[in-house]
Amino acid sequence: MLIGLFVLTVAALFTGAAFYVNFAEQPARLDLKDRPLLAEWKTACRRGAVMLASLAAIGFILGAIAWWQTGIPAFLAGALLILANWPWTLLAIKPVNDALMATDLAKSGPRAAASSSPGTSCIWCGPCLARFRSFPFSLPSPPVDLAEA
Repeated sequence: MLIGLFVLTVAALFTGAAFYVNFAEQPARLDLKDRPLLAEWKTACRRGAVMLASLAAIGFILGAIAWWQTGIPAFLAGALLILANWPWTLLAIKPVNDALMATDLAKSGPRAAASSSPGTSCIWCGPCLARFRSFPFSLPSPPVDLAEA
């Protein structure tokens, strides 16, 4: 059941990245002035999107393979949950991100900063929760049947 450990590792990386962004990186970024905040956010957003999308895709593929090999439904549930945030990301978060990416640094101001403030960051809660939900489903099954033990 080596595949289960790979799934667990990817789900842990995915969850850890989401936790770090929400509880360390974004609050620290909000202490910056408008222009540096936007400049830092643009770089972090591009890199973070690639990292999290890759981890989600890899987690889904590994979870589906683990389910196919073991028949354990929890692997399929975790694989589906790790992708559960994609519709929300594309419909709610991407338009905000696109507007921020299109903002010229020289013209950035309170409006751009408000788009990444705690008041609007609630749109990022859905994807973060989806990441946390997928993690427990990636935990491997006990090696022995507890009913027989």
